[in-house]
Amino acid sequence: MPTASKETATNTNDFGLGVDRTEEFGDHTMNFVTIRQDIDLRPMLKGLPNDSCQCPHWGYLFSGRLTVHYADHDEMIEPGDSFYMPPGHVPAADAGSEFVQFSPTDALRVSEDQMARNMAAMQAG
Repeated sequence: MPTASKETATNTNDFGLGVDRTEEFGDHTMNFVTIRQDIDLRPMLKGLPNDSCQCPHWGYLFSGRLTVHYADHDEMIEPGDSFYMPPGHVPAADAGSEFVQFSPTDALRVSEDQMARNMAAMQAG
């Protein structure tokens, strides 16, 4: 059975505001995420349908707090909560948040690619 931990994940991306340690298992991706500064992903999700992430995520929050915005309501995720974010969400995280999430790899790539394009445009402008 394949396994991974925050320490053994094979891919690490340091974005300054946070660190994402990733492992792929078949058609799913596991992300260990550490947030260093408060972040709202609204600007980075622009250009996706309804300017929101269309990838579902299942996970567990170890520390900090996540606020997930939907078209008709917001949800708060507190330490110790497991979560499901269906398509159509826009997350924000407090500094010090740490969580693990599981996502379908293909859908995750679509969101990550758009976020990368938006980050590049923000840095260039």
